[in-house]
Amino acid sequence: MDRRAFITMVGGSILVSSLAVEAQRRDQIPRVGYLSPGSPSDPVRLRRFEAFRQGLRELGYVEGHNIAIDARWAEGNYDRYPVLAADLVRVKANIIVAVGGAATQAAQQATTTIPIVMSTVLDPVGSQLVTSLARPGGNVTGLSIMAPEIVGKQLQLLREVVPTISRVAVLSNPANPGSAAQLREAEAAGQALNMQLQALKARVPQEIDSAFAAMMRERVGALLILADAIFTNQRSQIAQLALKQRLPSVYGVRGYEEAGGLMVYSVDPVDLEARAAIYVDKILRGAKPGDLPVEQPTKFELVINLKTAKALGLVIPQSVLVRAGEVIQ
Repeated sequence: MDRRAFITMVGGSILVSSLAVEAQRRDQIPRVGYLSPGSPSDPVRLRRFEAFRQGLRELGYVEGHNIAIDARWAEGNYDRYPVLAADLVRVKANIIVAVGGAATQAAQQATTTIPIVMSTVLDPVGSQLVTSLARPGGNVTGLSIMAPEIVGKQLQLLREVVPTISRVAVLSNPANPGSAAQLREAEAAGQALNMQLQALKARVPQEIDSAFAAMMRERVGALLILADAIFTNQRSQIAQLALKQRLPSVYGVRGYEEAGGLMVYSVDPVDLEARAAIYVDKILRGAKPGDLPVEQPTKFELVINLKTAKALGLVIPQSVLVRAGEVIQ
């Protein structure tokens, strides 16, 4: 064997060996699955995903070095969840971060052993995702966005902005395991405020138009959109329909205000996604998900779109404006 051939052979062996070591190293670092109801092309969903990744970076995790992230996107279709969750189990994710109740439910049905960190879930106990908030038990923990008073405060805001309203449409998604709890809160608050509520349902985007047609037939005076991933994905459609039908509206998730929604009263989902990284870190360090209490929201924010208010012919009372954390001119 001549010298050139020997050098080529040795160089090739070193390259193959290095690639093998690198592949082995990648296989050994923790793999986090991320299951989202949205699309990576949606700036709101991408902003939340980036907040989660930034949360990991602040805790010392570097993608490709000491952690790997496998994202799966449902593209607004709940029916895709079982396949996507099963795929994260197949690739041997060490932890699954599930955004929303339906995604968490699908992940829980796909595995009883892989830890699941839920974020922005409405009613984790009522949805039977956890045994209790203090001691979740099982393999699920994380962050809830449900607070008993939030829906009532959303209806109260509508009353303050439009004191004469008596009939309010409430749009929910029955496929969302947390919708039932929201509706109960809405009904209780509606009675206290002497409001008549019209409950409307939409499971898929195609049913949203028919729900708005029903609102027109019933001559409702305002609209409450309950928190739901499908609705968030369709926020532009919903906000524009509300504006077209001249319905003052309040929403339970950030993002609608950018699409022309009148008011949003909610927790900050970007902050919750970032905080999900803390749960991932604790579990990777040995904590059991069943021992980590579910975090409940303590801070809410009001956002008002004055451009939409003007288009609707509304003057937002100063008593409401001073409580807003953000006002869109």
